[in-house]
Amino acid sequence: MRSVLSRWRPTLLTLLLGLAAALLCEWLRTPLPWMIGPLLAVAAARMMGADLRAPSQARNAGQWAIGTSLGLYFTPDVVAKLVEFSPYVIAGSLFALVLGTAGALMLRRTTGVAFKTAFFSTAIGGASEMANLAERNGARIDQVAAAHSLRVLLVVVIVPALFQYGGIHGLDTYIPGPRTVDALGLAALIAITVAFALLMNRLNLPNPFVIGTLIAAAVLTASGIELSAIPTSMSHAGQLLIGVSLGVRFSREFLHTAPRFLGGVALYTLVALVISALFGWGLAALSGAHPATVILGTTPGGIAEMCITAKVLELGVPLVTAFHVIRMAFVVLCTGPLYHWLKHRAAPEETE
Repeated sequence: MRSVLSRWRPTLLTLLLGLAAALLCEWLRTPLPWMIGPLLAVAAARMMGADLRAPSQARNAGQWAIGTSLGLYFTPDVVAKLVEFSPYVIAGSLFALVLGTAGALMLRRTTGVAFKTAFFSTAIGGASEMANLAERNGARIDQVAAAHSLRVLLVVVIVPALFQYGGIHGLDTYIPGPRTVDALGLAALIAITVAFALLMNRLNLPNPFVIGTLIAAAVLTASGIELSAIPTSMSHAGQLLIGVSLGVRFSREFLHTAPRFLGGVALYTLVALVISALFGWGLAALSGAHPATVILGTTPGGIAEMCITAKVLELGVPLVTAFHVIRMAFVVLCTGPLYHWLKHRAAPEETE
């Protein structure tokens, strides 16, 4: 019994710390309290040397809750409207690829890191997918992972704070299809979405527990099949699990990971946020959508984190989700081939 408790103690402490931080942040009315509170609390404790660990499937469970709840917004009317915005969503994906490439050149020049490491560190795609590509191409996987952790942390903290304290919320609101919780319907929804996520995972497709569950729920909703809404408590739990799973990425060793490199990543992230906001503003002017919604869609953050922001602040959830899902798939598919095309031009010494 004692050995079982000692094995689970770090995980239980992590969840308790995350829950306490979420409740405190909710009381303080901070942005995204159920995700940012646990993230910052766990990250800070880890960097001070605390032995904290997230449950092995925490991020998958959290992503399921978020992906499924986002999919419920894709009613037939919303899907029809998104088709009109498809050119702007594609433009946002191309922009992300260009921004990541320019960021690699900037990071290489400011820190002296090898181009291949800089390239996969600044690509605006899923952290795990970029780390896998980095490993395949001989880049420093530890620095790439650290770069994406820092980028997501900065974006998750800065963007919701700017939007909430700037009074930007309740614009371009959308209402999910199913609005009431039905026990049997919820059980069926869980079974269908989890099955589709597991199928995507087996096919080795990216972000299966966000994109797979989102697609499954969206197809049901767009077809007029409304099984159940997601309980608020389940949504909060999903955000908490994502927060703690992000927080445990940080450690005392993280602070010693090439300070100059991390400083360059932080600078790149801040510059990328400004450029993305300007690009989003331009797309909004062309498309007629509200600037806040499009800016959030072009922000260089993680899909789950930015879509949670859209959901909590009521900023055009389907449009923001479409921007991030299409961008993530596009960047993951194009980053590898683009690197092989660029490496002979941007860094010929690395091919010798």
